[in-house]
Amino acid sequence: MSAWTEEVLSWHEERLGLTELPTTTRRKNRTAPYRIHRPHLSTSHVPEPVPEPQGTHISRLYPELLALIFEKLPVRDKGRAAQVCRTWRDAADRRSVWRGVEAALHLRRPAPVLFASLARRGVRKLQVLSLRRGLRDAVASLPGLESLSLSGCYSVTDAALASAFASELPALKRLDLSLCKQVTDSSLGRIAQSLKNLEELELGGCCNVTDTGLLLIAWGLRKLRRLNLRSCWHVNDDGIAHLCGGGEARGTPELEYLGLQDCQRLTDEALKHAATGLPKLKSINLSFCVAVTDAGLRHLAKLPLLEDVNLRACDGVSDAGVAHIAESGRLRSLDVSFCDKVGDEALLHATLGLSGLRSLSLSACRLTDEGLERVARLSQLETLNIGQCTRVTDRGLRALGEGLQNLKAIDLYGCTCITPQGLDHIVKLPRLSVLNLGLWHVR
Repeated sequence: MSAWTEEVLSWHEERLGLTELPTTTRRKNRTAPYRIHRPHLSTSHVPEPVPEPQGTHISRLYPELLALIFEKLPVRDKGRAAQVCRTWRDAADRRSVWRGVEAALHLRRPAPVLFASLARRGVRKLQVLSLRRGLRDAVASLPGLESLSLSGCYSVTDAALASAFASELPALKRLDLSLCKQVTDSSLGRIAQSLKNLEELELGGCCNVTDTGLLLIAWGLRKLRRLNLRSCWHVNDDGIAHLCGGGEARGTPELEYLGLQDCQRLTDEALKHAATGLPKLKSINLSFCVAVTDAGLRHLAKLPLLEDVNLRACDGVSDAGVAHIAESGRLRSLDVSFCDKVGDEALLHATLGLSGLRSLSLSACRLTDEGLERVARLSQLETLNIGQCTRVTDRGLRALGEGLQNLKAIDLYGCTCITPQGLDHIVKLPRLSVLNLGLWHVR
């Protein structure tokens, strides 16, 4: 090979970035790594370190500010925020974040870690969706518990409640046992002993409760303001007498709401007891109490603070009964739906004595356009239910459209004698937001 050829090859290898290592180095370090200079190839890019966040980034907020943000989140998102990092967990565990929150749990087994977490966060309202075990531990772990709902927990027994309420719970003010069908008077005795500050008690659907249980309530729960006995079929006039302080009972003088829906053993005598023993009663539900008559309503009208009366499907109530109720002059809500003895004559009394009425339900009553013209004089009325009043026509709707300027909701379900021309008077009402027209077009 000539000198000129060697020079050309040497120049070509330098252009390609090939460098020959010395022979001695190659023999001594056969496995040693070495870097070959290749200027024609691009070198890998090394990313620069990300700078720390500055300013008002959420990771630099004080725990107090994080807590204010977490207060606005839904309950599920509050729990998720607590799992992000330790800083967020500490902020999310503040009691202000969980103020007013009701924890909804399935109690299938004791969960001490969960109960401790609820106590740390200051949760005071508990709703048990289903129950197997753990009620006693849950109640014991939350000494500040104010509200406990066991509604629909069919497996709740007297023994479970006796264990959970073995000691006094002075903070508990609301207890919901509706549809707990295994609960009997025995549980009411335990409740009367341990929950002396209870203000609201829901017993709807507890069909094994009797007058004896109401006697126990009247002895122990002097601060009770709300009592619901819906479908407690064994309750009769004597039980109501106990609540009103009759006989040996001390009574519940602070009671403001009494729910007696579907207590079909009650008669006018129960209302006579209520009129004398419950001076602070504001609302009473007597729907489906078929033995209640106009004579009982005469007693009921004597209550000085009564504002809400539900007489739905009380077959013994007629126009005369509505006249008795109207004498009080203080009602804000009246429901006489499905009272087939109530008609236009009742509305004559209502317009004279119930000028402040806000809600009136007359569904399936013997109502005509003449009655609606009287209803139109109730200028403060906001809700009117006249569904299934099949004799109502456009004439009555025109009267309502002219007189009820404050009306917000009206039910015309099943009013088959009205037309679109009559509805024009209703839809033009300035404050109307709810209009039910089901089956109105059927002839």
